[in-house]
Amino acid sequence: MTPDPTPTDGHTPATTPADGRTPPAVPYGTPDTPRIAVRGEAHLEVDPEIARITITVTARGKDRREALADLTRRNTLALDLVTTHGDAVEHLETGALTITPELAPHGRGERVRAYHGHVHITAEFTDFTALGELVTALADLDLTRVDGPWWTLRPDSPAHRAARQEAVREAVRRAREYAEALDTTLTALVELADTDAEDTHPRIPPNTRALSRAAYGAGPTEDQPAPLDLAPQRQHVHAHVDARFTMAPPRL
Repeated sequence: MTPDPTPTDGHTPATTPADGRTPPAVPYGTPDTPRIAVRGEAHLEVDPEIARITITVTARGKDRREALADLTRRNTLALDLVTTHGDAVEHLETGALTITPELAPHGRGERVRAYHGHVHITAEFTDFTALGELVTALADLDLTRVDGPWWTLRPDSPAHRAARQEAVREAVRRAREYAEALDTTLTALVELADTDAEDTHPRIPPNTRALSRAAYGAGPTEDQPAPLDLAPQRQHVHAHVDARFTMAPPRL
């Protein structure tokens, strides 16, 4: 005989899922425990920590080995100019190197008209004092192009942490303002969610060039061009968090 599941004390048992797990708490407040959901935001403006430039060295010649020799010489000259700045250079790397034959537009067979060579170099600087002088000297080299500088922050910059902490403080201030408007106080923090805290991975923004120079004359001479006066671009750091608080029941 199956026992009657209906309780005899007049109370209805709590409903539980079939697997026996405790049902999750409701994602909203109750009259006895009201909740406040707010978003805290922070916007900071700070000085950049890194400047990045890209250097493209080019060579062209009718003979393949001649073009390669010119490319090697110009690449070495560009690297030497960068490395003379010592500790100011945090990162220096050579990217793709290409030697491409240019076929004659008219004629029979695979007759090569010329050879084109390119080397791409990336350099990052932490000391901006002599950056204008270096960029000018690089742009004055034979068949050398300079793009940049692009200003940015380090991924672990203290500015990111400061923005996140300020966003949390702003969330608390905003929640307290709502509670004060209801003549009550906050009682507990229920949830704090980091939602895309910042967007400062610059690295190189598309279609953004602070400076671009291309030189197709002779190499450095006694009459060097005047160094460019570069003004570092201030960096904007954004952070925001979502927070939920409980508060004492207000008297409405």
